[in-house]
Amino acid sequence: MEVLSELSGILSQALIDIEKSSTTEELTELRVKYLGRKGGLITGMMSKMGSLPPEERPKFGGEANKARVAVETALNEKEEAAKKSDVLSQFEKERIDVTLPGVSPRLGRVHPLTIIRNEVYDIMRGLGFEVFDSPEIETFEHNFTSLNYPDDHPAMDEQDTFYLSNDLMLRTHTTAVQTRILAENKPPVRCVYAGRVHRREQVTLRHSHTFHQIDGLVVDKDITFADLKGTLAMLFKEMFGYHTEMRFRADYFPFTEPSAEFSFTCFNCQGSGCKMCSNTGFIEFGGSGMVHPNILRGVDIDPEVYSGFAFGFGLDRVAMFRYGVPDIRMWMENDIRFLLGV
Repeated sequence: MEVLSELSGILSQALIDIEKSSTTEELTELRVKYLGRKGGLITGMMSKMGSLPPEERPKFGGEANKARVAVETALNEKEEAAKKSDVLSQFEKERIDVTLPGVSPRLGRVHPLTIIRNEVYDIMRGLGFEVFDSPEIETFEHNFTSLNYPDDHPAMDEQDTFYLSNDLMLRTHTTAVQTRILAENKPPVRCVYAGRVHRREQVTLRHSHTFHQIDGLVVDKDITFADLKGTLAMLFKEMFGYHTEMRFRADYFPFTEPSAEFSFTCFNCQGSGCKMCSNTGFIEFGGSGMVHPNILRGVDIDPEVYSGFAFGFGLDRVAMFRYGVPDIRMWMENDIRFLLGV
C-alpha cells in the first residue's frame, strides 16, 4: 500500500530527527510535529484510514499504531537523557573550584562620626567607664523635668523641640538618659553614652536640626570638680595630643551646679590663633559641671553622701575639626566621594 510506504518514511525521518536532537526544547517541537493532535504527521496518517478499502484498514491501523508507539518511546527516552544532561550542565555552570584564590568583596568604610565615637569609647573604657545606650524618643519627664529644667525654660517650646505627642519627643540632648541610668544603677556609676539628638534649628554651616552628642557621667563618693577636669584633660590629650591645653569658663545648665563650658587648644594652629578658632587659640567643645543635687534627690541618691560630674559635647564638631570639614551638612548627605576622601 502506498500509505504504508509513506508512513514508513515518516517514521524513519522521525527517528532520525529524534536522534539528532539534544535539548528538551527540540524534543518538544518534534513531539508536536509528529504526534500533535492537530497537524502531527503520524496523527495525520491515521486519519487517512477512512479512505482505505475495508480489508486494508486493520493492517494499516496496526502499523500506524506501532509507528506512533515507536516515536513516543523514542521521544520519552531522549527527553529523559536530555533532562539529565541539562542537570549536569547546570551543575557544571555552578561548579566552584575551591582551589582557586578567592575574590575579595569591595568593603565600605567606617563613617568618620563612628570613628570619633568609637575612639572616645575606647579612651573612656580605659579610664574605667562603661558604655550605655539610650532611646532616641524620650519622655518629657526624662528630657526636661527630671533634669531640673524650670517650667518656663525656652527649650521646652515647640519652636525648639520636635514633639511627637504631649509627652513624647525626639530627644534634644543625650543627657536625657542620665536619670534613667541613675535610677537603674546605684553609685558608683561611671558611664558614657552617645547618639543622635534633634532640635528645631536653622540649618547652617555649623548647625543642623539633627546632630550627634556624647555624654559622660560619674556619681560616687568624694567626686570633685578636679575629677571632672582631670577626666576631660586625659580624654582630649589622648585624642589630640599631650600638648593640648584646657580652659574652663563659667556657664549655666539646669542639671549641673556649678557649670562650665570647656575649650581646648586649637589643633589647627596649636594655640597661636587662626581662622578656625577665631584667633583665640582655643576651640569650645561642650558643657560640663557637677551633677545638681536635685538630680540626685530625684533618683533617691543622697547628695550629702554622693556627688558627681557630667559632661557632653558634639561629635560632629570634633569630627569637623579632626578632618577639616567646613560644613556640618556634609556628614548627612552620604556623598560617597566625600566620605571616601575623609
